[in-house]
Amino acid sequence: MLTALLLATGKFLSERELNRLLWGSRPPATCDAQIYNHISRLRKALGAGVITARRGPAYQLSTDGASFDLAEFEALAARGQVALRAGRWEDASGLLRAGLARWRGPALADVSEHLANAEGPRLEEIRVNAVESLIEAELAMGRHTQVLPELTSLVARHPLRERFRAQLMTTLYRCDRQAEALAVYEQSRRLLADELGIEPGLRLRDVHHAILTADPALRCPA
Repeated sequence: MLTALLLATGKFLSERELNRLLWGSRPPATCDAQIYNHISRLRKALGAGVITARRGPAYQLSTDGASFDLAEFEALAARGQVALRAGRWEDASGLLRAGLARWRGPALADVSEHLANAEGPRLEEIRVNAVESLIEAELAMGRHTQVLPELTSLVARHPLRERFRAQLMTTLYRCDRQAEALAVYEQSRRLLADELGIEPGLRLRDVHHAILTADPALRCPA
């Protein structure tokens, strides 16, 4: 219940929506009473700093200035993305790394299956996007040797994420492993064709072309 209300970020959640998130399509006959009891316990447990308000058959959680891991992560990641777009690589790396440190394992590991299925993919997407941006900042600072082991693992865990594959190709090229960088592209091309029936996207094609033409822009920044 608390997780569902926190994830709503100040929006009202109807009893119907709470029923779906907590119990799926077959809520118990006592679901409304259980929700009311949960809300009562939250009011007692959280005190005056967190206020649960009701408007009709809906509930809202106001954190009243309190913080929690997801909110801190999103704020730090947003600042990191701004720094990345501005070319402030060191700031971007620090902010994104600090945000990712708020993660302590898989998202929503201890909530209902229905809530995890509804919100888990979205949270995982923003986490992985932050990791991609962190790697981009690290590469912009010439830290290709340091990120190579992590990138290799990330590509294995997320084989269809083309941004990770493009970053791995760039990293291998900068480590004087051009043949392996080109092999990553060929593997990517076959995987995308077999799994999705598509060709590599523009990002991968651009890195592939840059390697073949020894584009100076692909080299380690000075």
